[in-house]
Amino acid sequence: MPIISSSYKPPFIFRNGFVSTVYSGLARKIHDVNQERERMTLSDGDFLDLDWSFSKEKTNKLIIVLHGLEGNAQRAYMLGAAKIFNQNYFDAVCVNFRSCSGEQNLKYRSYHSGVTEDLEDVINHIISTKHYSEIYINGFSLGGNVALKYVGEGRIIPNQIKSVVAVSVPIFLYGSMLELHKFKNIPYHDRFKRHLKNKLKQKQKQFPDLVSDSDINKIKTLKDFDDAYTSKAHGFKDALDYYAKSSSLQFLNDISIPTLLINAENDSFLSLDCYPIEEAKANSNLYLEMPKYGGHVGFYDKNNVYYNEKRALEFLIEKD
Repeated sequence: MPIISSSYKPPFIFRNGFVSTVYSGLARKIHDVNQERERMTLSDGDFLDLDWSFSKEKTNKLIIVLHGLEGNAQRAYMLGAAKIFNQNYFDAVCVNFRSCSGEQNLKYRSYHSGVTEDLEDVINHIISTKHYSEIYINGFSLGGNVALKYVGEGRIIPNQIKSVVAVSVPIFLYGSMLELHKFKNIPYHDRFKRHLKNKLKQKQKQFPDLVSDSDINKIKTLKDFDDAYTSKAHGFKDALDYYAKSSSLQFLNDISIPTLLINAENDSFLSLDCYPIEEAKANSNLYLEMPKYGGHVGFYDKNNVYYNEKRALEFLIEKD
């Protein structure tokens, strides 16, 4: 599919990737989204918390929204997506990945960039217990990688799943890991590392035989965390094996439903491999939009409705 030409032109200050990323992550506020929490049991006995918000009118359309690394259903980009869809006659369910809803999950394992089995459980739960005939997925960053991998790795996609929009996605995890370890990304890297180490300390209390003080103390980088915990807890040989097997880039050619990927050119988290031009040209179902601006999930726009939110709504309605 030809590459989509982007019309996104933010105010001058938000053309700076750092400004748009930090403002959108820390300062943006979304109001008037009333969420109701549902706790669902996963197939391995663990749980996920789903935060639902609803259209003012009864609808058969649902958007599933997936957050990024150490996010949750109350982050502004999640609420912004839920709000615009609720206003346009979609119900929305914002998924909290394991350990991200404010309560530690039950198992030693948690969530990661390729954990499509949990998304599959969520979708099967919704199809079996709700009334929706049209279901769409909107994933951000890590959640976008999960969404792309889910629809591309060869499973039978339920007929109710109509299309996907993925935003600011590190589709090549090794390359994005290298970018996050560069000097330009130290503030982000260190913030993620601090949050993840704190969670690992909670895991140590749950599973003292599986997490040692030595494991925690040797974590100096995000790659160290993936070597010490992510890979061990989820069946990978090491961090590099995790990155290789969980990257959605390798699955893009097999995506068979309409899918839009929006990755900003000035997203400092993304390596060059995260702009899959050749894959988009080769797959009629894969649409690639590369705005010049937007940083990482920072597509600021007027009236506090972000560009990616408008584009997601347009794309899903257009491809309906």
